Parts: sequence; C-alpha cells; structure tokens
Amino acid sequence: MNLDKIASEALRLNPRDRAILAEAIWESLDDPYFISKEMSEEEALALAKQRDEEIEQSKVVPLSHKGLMERLRK
Repeated sequence: MNLDKIASEALRLNPRDRAILAEAIWESLDDPYFISKEMSEEEALALAKQRDEEIEQSKVVPLSHKGLMERLRK
C-alpha cells in the first residue's frame, strides 16, 4: 500500500481515531530535538528563543508543512 492510499484511508477516520493514529505514528519516530516532558516553562522559552535565533541567523531552514510532506513522499 502506498502513502497516498494510506493517507486517503486515514482521512476517512473520525477525528478521535485520526488523532490516535497521528499520535502513534509521531511516537514511532526518533526525535532529533527530543525534549523531556519535565522541561520547565523557563527552559521551554529558552529553547524556543534558541530555535528562533537559529532560523534568524540562517543556521537552519524551516520547512513548511507542504514542503515536509513533499520530502516525506519521496
């Protein structure tokens, strides 16, 4: 089964089941930016500012949702 067929079938699910499926898929991925759920609000804000600076300084290039999906489909 290809990605387009899977996506088409998944989008027919009710919102609750789609959310459960999305979470299961998300949790199956290794996260290069893993953040402990124990992060404090101050730490989260510092990380957000750091990521913003990385984008502003062109150290990283943000992807749009469309761009991400195109890359994943390749």
